[in-house]
Amino acid sequence: MRYRVIQAEKAHYPVSVLCQLLNVARSGFYAWGRRPTSARAQQNQWLVTHIRACYQASRGRYGSPRIHQDLRTQGLQVGRHRVARLMRLHGIRSVSRRRVWRPRGVAAPDIVAANILRREFAATRPNEKWAGDITYVPTRQGWLYVAVLMDLYSRRIVGWAMDAQLTTTLTLTALEMALRHRRVSAGLLHHSDRGSQYGAALYQQRLVAFGIRCSMSRPGNCWDNAVVESFFATLKTELFHGHQYLTHEQARTEIFEYLEGFYNRARRHSTLGYLSPVEFERRTAQSTSGVH
Repeated sequence: MRYRVIQAEKAHYPVSVLCQLLNVARSGFYAWGRRPTSARAQQNQWLVTHIRACYQASRGRYGSPRIHQDLRTQGLQVGRHRVARLMRLHGIRSVSRRRVWRPRGVAAPDIVAANILRREFAATRPNEKWAGDITYVPTRQGWLYVAVLMDLYSRRIVGWAMDAQLTTTLTLTALEMALRHRRVSAGLLHHSDRGSQYGAALYQQRLVAFGIRCSMSRPGNCWDNAVVESFFATLKTELFHGHQYLTHEQARTEIFEYLEGFYNRARRHSTLGYLSPVEFERRTAQSTSGVH
């Protein structure tokens, strides 16, 4: 291992200094360098190349479990622990989470519903349970508010909207998108927090018009909507980490690309057997219809 460190750093520091720091003989290092690379080491170098390609394709968002699934999809038979070890050895790690401050102080809702969902986040079919929430994205132009509606069956974001103002129009726009693109039957359960944007009379009227039942989290209990909270944590980790957007437009563009170009169609979800939401829906639809 120490010889590998010297090999990696010798372009920046004298070999003699590195050998002295690591307490090895220069003759030993040079003798090690003349040895032919073992088959295992060559295979590891080849694997690292593929790992880096998967890592870069996910823009640094994937850790070892999802990269391992990518490699298996490509037909590479490699153990998950080996992938994790090689990633650690080469300093390949997914972006880490950070806390994002949320502004407080919102109006009381017109209507408050009971918590019908009761943390039963599993669903047996599409459009059985939707969950919605709002998050806040910092930019140099001020906050950009993002509302989403998630189908809990596939974890797919079926409706979303962005706005510089935190109003009922934001959540209504996300709802209308979902209603346009999904076949909704009476009895669909819609869960959210007790924010005024969801409890507004206009929003509630749209739910009633489609026969959608309303469920709301208990006051101050984020675990009642844990799946969407987890999605927002992932969004902030994989998209917002390490930089601030200059403009609302820049943030809108990247969030759109993440939601529709990556999360729904490509991001591997551990709850779905490491399939993307779209692929999970496609496969289950084929299974239900008997198509193989």
